[in-house]
Amino acid sequence: MTGRILVAILGACLMSAAAGAQPVDGKSETCDISAGPPSQEFELYATEQWPKEAVRFKSDAANVSRNGERLRLKLESGGTVELADCRHGITAHAYLYEQYDAAGGFYVVRRPAYRDFSYTLVMRASGKQYRVYGTPVWTSDKKRFLTVACSWIPPRGTLTIQAPANGELATEAEVQLPTCLDETETCAARWDNPPWIAVTCTRADGSSRRGSEFVVMKTSDGAWKTFGR
Repeated sequence: MTGRILVAILGACLMSAAAGAQPVDGKSETCDISAGPPSQEFELYATEQWPKEAVRFKSDAANVSRNGERLRLKLESGGTVELADCRHGITAHAYLYEQYDAAGGFYVVRRPAYRDFSYTLVMRASGKQYRVYGTPVWTSDKKRFLTVACSWIPPRGTLTIQAPANGELATEAEVQLPTCLDETETCAARWDNPPWIAVTCTRADGSSRRGSEFVVMKTSDGAWKTFGR
């Protein structure tokens, strides 16, 4: 893989995280063949990943399979969801199976793209798809998960809390992370306990100065609020 494609994918991997689990519509997944010729570099990247992907879905081979550029995921109804790669221009992207998340009832599929990096969560019960920018981090009781968006290009700065509900994903809260957007910090979060999230940010300039730290708590009225920002 040449430097241009590698930098585009790795840069997005390092900087991207979720800005909310957003439903994937047909338009957003269109492969625009007029966007440019097929990228041999991107195709090489995807095909190099397929043997590694096959190892990951070996334990779930009854539900996950691949036919060339198409990843197939079996639903509870017996039907399938098919995710197709694209090789053309700025719409180039690939789908690579990561794992089945039993707590959420969804498949986690990695989606490296020309100028971005994300994950597609596919609900096994309904087949609905959601785009996120990091893998879910669950509470100890497995009732909800968080994802953190902290990227400069594309601009994202959000901590999002979601929970599975009736074959879908419900968003409980979205907390803005402005220092991610102004390129001064990168942020990460962890659950200290189910109603308490600790957020720690580090300086993006590599300096020893201490970054922002605050907590996000679920209060008695059911709302998620920030303290100590």
